[in-house]
Amino acid sequence: MKKKTEILDQPAINRALTRIAHEILEKNKGGENLLLVGIKTRGVPISRRVQEKIKQIENITVPIGELDITLYRDDLQRVTENEDPELIETNIEEDPTGKKVILVDDVLYTGRTVRAAMDAVMDIGRPSQMQLAVLIDRGHRELPIRADYVGKNTPTSEKEIIGVQLIEIDDRDEVSLYEN
Repeated sequence: MKKKTEILDQPAINRALTRIAHEILEKNKGGENLLLVGIKTRGVPISRRVQEKIKQIENITVPIGELDITLYRDDLQRVTENEDPELIETNIEEDPTGKKVILVDDVLYTGRTVRAAMDAVMDIGRPSQMQLAVLIDRGHRELPIRADYVGKNTPTSEKEIIGVQLIEIDDRDEVSLYEN
């Protein structure tokens, strides 16, 4: 895989997440009755960063959760033909019932991950609303899903890959476009 271009550096990621936090607060008239749910793996640290930014802005701590969608994937059989699926762990301590759940992920592509995440949340409780926040929207939807909050829209070809690296996992913050 050959790196083509850097899309976001650390300051740009920070600005994008600050903007997302402000938009969440504006759309929901504050942070009451919200639940941020990060989709594993990179959606989790992004949700924590958004939680911290909301705390800085409104001085409230929005509860967060971590969601593993492995068993909800519609391509599970194809992905796991040679091995058993590895369930990381779902940890949503706050009941989503009646809450405005904001799913948080790094890249929105086909929409299948988001669909799986919605199914997983619905198995836990019944939110009053579900919203979606993503760092990057790269297009190419296969399902009628759109993000409510987007850090950056980055149209891509299907041959290109978006790589998100976060300091919590990868020891640096960077979003890059790669040629496959």
